[in-house]
Amino acid sequence: MRRFFVWSALAALLGLILAIGGVWAYQHFYARFQPVTVTRHQAEIQDLLDEASWLTSGGGGEPLYIIGYRDSAAMQRYEREEAPKLRAAGLEVRMIVFARADREGLAQSTAAERATIAELWLTRDWTLYQRWTATPSNNWSAAGIPAADGSLARSAVVEAGRNFVGKLGEALGGEGLRISYPLVIWRDREGYMKACACSDSRSWAFVRDDLGAPDQVGSTAVVPDGTAPMTGWSDEGGAEALPYPILPPIAPAEGQAAPAPETAPQAAPVRPARRTTPPAPRKAPEARKQDDTTFF
Repeated sequence: MRRFFVWSALAALLGLILAIGGVWAYQHFYARFQPVTVTRHQAEIQDLLDEASWLTSGGGGEPLYIIGYRDSAAMQRYEREEAPKLRAAGLEVRMIVFARADREGLAQSTAAERATIAELWLTRDWTLYQRWTATPSNNWSAAGIPAADGSLARSAVVEAGRNFVGKLGEALGGEGLRISYPLVIWRDREGYMKACACSDSRSWAFVRDDLGAPDQVGSTAVVPDGTAPMTGWSDEGGAEALPYPILPPIAPAEGQAAPAPETAPQAAPVRPARRTTPPAPRKAPEARKQDDTTFF
């Protein structure tokens, strides 16, 4: 009996350990990458998004907001790889950028970055945003853009972007979302607001699945004459004979003589046809006359 209780306790302990391990694995490898559904602060968050100066290339579909800062490698990669897929699903991608505030006395942004962000919030110039993001941050000097430092109005614009991010983080923090960038916000097919802290690429697939976006966006290759490439299958149901390329002759190895050029095979000599008509009959030889040798 005592042995039974010991084994039962060990089995219960093992089951508890497996349950805890399963919950931890689910949370660590799956649940923490899923987006959250906003249930309590939808109106507040929507007002913040509407008042922010977002940038877009157009599209006119349902809006999807991507919030982040310039030097975020995750945001640059997300915009480069995922934004085309989201646009292919009919969404209008709207970018919102901000300059990070100083942290423990250390500046988290440059003067050129602050000047550019102030200009973007005031003008919403998509072309300027493209030029800025296409240039390495160390090479961007914001030439021709008014400086934000020393300008009361433009410094206030930069600070407004920081306030926007702070209020947005507080509202989403109440939904259980740990803020990281890029921060992606959208509404699903039923109209519910969802948010994703998409700094980890393992969370990107959840956004695509929720919006019906493709996993890849490609274009059909076109050959130089403007026609589509051959696919190796004909409409009649049979395989097409693909053309084989003409390869250049292989150069002989060093120290070897070049092979003799191939010549066309010569035709075999034509023999005359046999005669089919019989030859003319030969004449019989004439009898030779003998000399008369009779003696009288």
